[in-house]
Amino acid sequence: MKSKKNIQPIDFDLVEKWLENYCLDPLTTQDDLTQFRIDLYETDQEWIVEALLNEYNSSEIKVFIEEKKLIITADKSSTPSNQQKRVRIIQFPFQVINQKVTANYINGILEVLISKSEKGLGKNCFITLP
Repeated sequence: MKSKKNIQPIDFDLVEKWLENYCLDPLTTQDDLTQFRIDLYETDQEWIVEALLNEYNSSEIKVFIEEKKLIITADKSSTPSNQQKRVRIIQFPFQVINQKVTANYINGILEVLISKSEKGLGKNCFITLP
C-alpha cells in the first residue's frame, strides 16, 4: 500500500501576514516597473494573482508552479533581442503545488487562481492557459 505524503494544512494567519508584507514591499514596485505589474487578491475561496501582460499573446505566456513558487514567464521569442522576455517569481508561504491552480488570459490580463480548499497534484507543473 502506497503511503500518502503528509500534507501540512495552510496557516491562514501566516498567509494573511505574507499578503500584507508583500503588498507593502517596495521591491515589488521595482519589479512591476522592470518586469510586469502583478496584483494579489484574496477571496473566501482562493488567492488570485493578476499580471498585466497586454503586449503578449497567450501563446507567449507560461505559468509554472514549483514547490512554494509561482513563476510567470512572458517571452516574445520571435524578436531578435532578449528584451521582450519578462519573468516574475512569487514566493508563497505554503506549498502551491498542493493546491488546485488554474489560469486564464483575457484582454491582456493573466489571472492565476489558487484554491484555498481544493487540492492539486502535489508536483511541479505547468498550468495550461485555455
